[in-house]
Amino acid sequence: MDKPSKEQILAASSGWVASTLNFLPGLGAGYLYQRRWIPYFATGGAATAWFVLGAILNGDTEPTKAEQLIGIVGLFLISITTMVESKIAHKKARLVVEEQLQAKTPKKKGGLFR
Repeated sequence: MDKPSKEQILAASSGWVASTLNFLPGLGAGYLYQRRWIPYFATGGAATAWFVLGAILNGDTEPTKAEQLIGIVGLFLISITTMVESKIAHKKARLVVEEQLQAKTPKKKGGLFR
C-alpha cells in the first residue's frame, strides 16, 4: 500500500473545518487538523511576536482601551489570514489530487470498433 502524499492528506481533510479551526480558537489550530506543521509554527511565531511587540512598546504602564483594541485586531487579522490561506491550500491540494487521478485512469475509447 502506498504512503499518501502531502497533497492527498491535505485534500482528504475538510476545508471548512480547517478554516473554522483557524478562525475560532485562532493561532493556527486548523493547521494541526491539516497536518501542516510549518504554517502552524509560523502562526505561533507571529502571534508570539505580536504579544512581545505589544509588551515592549507598552512597557510597565497599563494599556489603554485603544492599545487593547489594537492588540485584539492584530490577533483577529492573524486568524483571518490563516483561515483564508488554509482554504486556498486545501483547494490547490484537491486540484492536484484530481489531476493525478485523471492521469492514472485510462480514457475509454468510444466508437464502433474498439
